[in-house]
Amino acid sequence: MPILGIIASQNRPRGFTVDYLVLAGGGGTGANGAGGGGAGGLRSTVGATGGGGSLETALTCALATNFTVTVGAGGASGGSNSGSGSTFSTKSSLGGGGGSTGAGGNGGSGAGAHRTNTAGTGTSGEGNSGGVGTATNGSNGGGGGGAAAAGANTTGNARGGNGGSGNASAITGTSVTRAGGGGGGGDTDGGGTAGAGGGGTGGNTGANGSAGTINTGGGAGGWWCKYW
Repeated sequence: MPILGIIASQNRPRGFTVDYLVLAGGGGTGANGAGGGGAGGLRSTVGATGGGGSLETALTCALATNFTVTVGAGGASGGSNSGSGSTFSTKSSLGGGGGSTGAGGNGGSGAGAHRTNTAGTGTSGEGNSGGVGTATNGSNGGGGGGAAAAGANTTGNARGGNGGSGNASAITGTSVTRAGGGGGGGDTDGGGTAGAGGGGTGGNTGANGSAGTINTGGGAGGWWCKYW
């Protein structure tokens, strides 16, 4: 009987499982037709994970345990500033790549490139790559990559590429689209459109691009700034 009593006392929950959505900060970007910022990496057990990866498995958590939670910030404006990564327990995602007047930064999703420089690459299972600009001397940048789609290339010397779209998830009970890429900076033909899911719009003809929407992991839109 004492043995049975010991067995019975151990017959209790040893842990629990949780769904999660780990979303990093979106990339910042700069001026003079810079590429759009890449979205923060997105890993999720509900809806879809980034970069076309397989939906992740719920995390098993032990009782009476502290878990690391880090919320990544978006990259600062004014240069190729990547976003910061986010962590929940053992699951981490990378910040979005920063855009500039050169190559796009790598990250959860990659930033767009200025002109024909190399676009930033996304991370498998988190996001997609950015787009590129045109071969001539137009002031434009490719769109930043999003969780669901790559950033678009530019379509002319004076237009920015569109940001890639993000993923929808109803993990909070309501479907919300997150992790859209920023539009590339353009000139007289316009900046690139924001990727659905919080991406910023690319600037054009003297107007700055817009920042990614707060708490969405969206990348910033590329600026336009006239050369004097």
